[in-house]
Amino acid sequence: MSTQMVIRIEPQLKDKVSRLARTEGKTTSEVVRELLEDYVASRDIAASVDGLWERIGRRLAREDVTSEGVAEAIREVRRGKA
Repeated sequence: MSTQMVIRIEPQLKDKVSRLARTEGKTTSEVVRELLEDYVASRDIAASVDGLWERIGRRLAREDVTSEGVAEAIREVRRGKA
């Protein structure tokens, strides 16, 4: 790991997290890292939008849709024909 984060929590919570982590075969640090990663991922709108564009791009490539085809589809939607 490249850096540390120091947080303050109640001793009872620390003990519970440590116990639960051990039952899952993980360290407390692993559990906290997972929680922080989930927290950031659920709130990172830019990453969600990037992921959406990647999926759209893969699907368009798979279906052999060209940029002209995309432009035409947008025009049809705007004209209310789609």
